[in-house]
Amino acid sequence: TSSSVELNPVLHPLNWLLGNWESDIPGEGTFPTIKPFRYTEKLYFSHVGQPVINFMFNAFNAESKKPMHRECGFIRIQPGTNKVAFMIAQNSGLVEIEEGELTGNHLKLQTEKLARISFAKEPHVQQICRVFQLLPDGKLEQTVTMVTDNQPLSQHLHITYRRSS
Repeated sequence: TSSSVELNPVLHPLNWLLGNWESDIPGEGTFPTIKPFRYTEKLYFSHVGQPVINFMFNAFNAESKKPMHRECGFIRIQPGTNKVAFMIAQNSGLVEIEEGELTGNHLKLQTEKLARISFAKEPHVQQICRVFQLLPDGKLEQTVTMVTDNQPLSQHLHITYRRSS
């Protein structure tokens, strides 16, 4: 577990993200081309002493509790800077590198590189923009906007989490 290994000093600016988070109320999923939906989500951010954070995001349908979207990967910070990179694999068949900037407890990322399996569902996602923010009450907020083949940048997900064990 993370606690038994010392945090790599490079990661100190991101230590507010570490640990387990769970949505306090269902998040809202919207996009111009889909029916709005509600979801719950668990986030896990851990480390093993390397200058890398490991993460796993698991979303569930708020009504049926069935598994939905899953993402996992790694987070790196360029030493001595506020530049952050997420390397993400998604169960939809998408792999992605998002990069952006950390400003205090606010992290804004956007797609740098994106690839997908040959039989991924259309319309294809072309760009994702993601913001994580630690709120004054200690909750974590995530907002995701995206661009697809046939839609300009539009909000897709909004959710807040509380720390969980």
